[in-house]
Amino acid sequence: MSETILQDGKLYIGTSRKPDDSINKPEYLDLKFGNRHGLVTGATGAGKTITLQILAEGFSNAGVPVFCADVKGDLSGIGAVGEAKDFLLKRAQEIGLEPYDFQEFPVIFWDLYGEKGHRVRTTMTEMGPLLLSRLMNASDAQEGVLNIAFKIADQGGLPLLDLKDLQALLNYMGENATELSNKFGFISKASVGSIQRELLILEQQGAEHFFGEPALKISDIMRTTNDGRGAISVLAADKLMMNPRLYGTFLLWLLSELFEELPEVGDPEKPKLVFFFDEAHLLFNDAPKVLIERVEQVVRLIRSKGVGVYFVTQNPLDVPETVLAQLGNRVQHALRAYTPREQKAVKTAADTFRPNPDFDCATVITQLGTGEALISTLEGKGIPSMVERTLVRPPASRVGPLTDAERAAVMKVSPVAGLYDEDSDRESAYEMLAARAKKLEEAQQQADQQAPESEEQNGGSRWTLPGFGDEPTQASTTGKPKARSGYQRESVVEAAMKSAARSVATSLGRAIVRGILGSLRR
Repeated sequence: MSETILQDGKLYIGTSRKPDDSINKPEYLDLKFGNRHGLVTGATGAGKTITLQILAEGFSNAGVPVFCADVKGDLSGIGAVGEAKDFLLKRAQEIGLEPYDFQEFPVIFWDLYGEKGHRVRTTMTEMGPLLLSRLMNASDAQEGVLNIAFKIADQGGLPLLDLKDLQALLNYMGENATELSNKFGFISKASVGSIQRELLILEQQGAEHFFGEPALKISDIMRTTNDGRGAISVLAADKLMMNPRLYGTFLLWLLSELFEELPEVGDPEKPKLVFFFDEAHLLFNDAPKVLIERVEQVVRLIRSKGVGVYFVTQNPLDVPETVLAQLGNRVQHALRAYTPREQKAVKTAADTFRPNPDFDCATVITQLGTGEALISTLEGKGIPSMVERTLVRPPASRVGPLTDAERAAVMKVSPVAGLYDEDSDRESAYEMLAARAKKLEEAQQQADQQAPESEEQNGGSRWTLPGFGDEPTQASTTGKPKARSGYQRESVVEAAMKSAARSVATSLGRAIVRGILGSLRR
């Protein structure tokens, strides 16, 4: 069937029909415009998932890797051969799809929680303060503190990999806010405390599964098979959707990573990767202006990297106008117009299409049946085609989810099997601060032991404590430290080590208490 759904560098989407319901002409998406982005909208049950599935199938057969989120679990069926169901055969007959064959597609399953796919992780450093602020719904003051935290980590050579790394650093910042404010700008202890509470909430929501190593390599979602097909990366998002902010931030992070890592390729004959952003409204809901500007920038510029981004959502009003203007390929399923907002959405959707004199676009949108859509794609010199009322083709792969056994079998032979399934906890900020704090504590104890003898021989003068990582202070000919008069203020590093030591001890204490309480509850 690959020859049927892929012809002359174009993906077959479906067949349009005239107002008298007679078949008109096939509708295609030109691969050379596949990186010009797109939008798939429509009410629940109108057929958006099937449209996403057939587009993914077409790109895969064209040798284009695909990344998409499986919000309801239905999309996993793309990894299995389709079944000859009556409604599929009827649709194939209606649009003249001959032959209508079935096939399975190369799939890689991913899951932030590691339950229904290979683990997906990134590090705190790769996430960065802007996206982390979005994830925590941070205020401007809190975002400023996070920026300072990352700056301190960079200057101090402290890798920020997981949640506990950032938590240890924030503890230090809170206890040394005055000294650090003089160097980096004002650090509010209240803001530090708020961030720590938000990190605790993220930890309870399962975000600790997302931060750590081994971090996802972009190359692993851009694989092709030996027979030249593009691998379809399917992210299990049914559980992830319980935390929509994490879902939206993760996909935006992935887009940002693609933008930063991939080279410029201009306008290739076909995309290097196609990225489907399902439930796109979760990205833009209550998003600050700076984040929307970031999304607009990524969408506008990532085209030159050969990446096509397709937003999938119920309502075209879910996508800001500045982003909507970048989406050249449109598939509009049925919308209902029972409320003023829904009526506005219908008008907005109709106004974005190149008009067709054969019908009124706004009226037809409310009359579309399941699996039917208004379609306009870029053609010629990148000009949108006239909108057509189209019957979407049936998929070649299975409609519906894989069983647990089928999913496990796919994962077993996955090209990334064993690469991401085990955690790696190398030395990072938390461990480095803890190790340094231990050395400082030992140096403190040694100095305290020498203090009585030193004070007796030197008139009670106070001796300088060795700084962390340094050799002991210069000794006199008798082997004793050289005295300094007056109070010697502890260094920022010494303060950091003491703070880290307290943080480690406190964390250990909380872990013991949780263990005791847990056993009592059982």
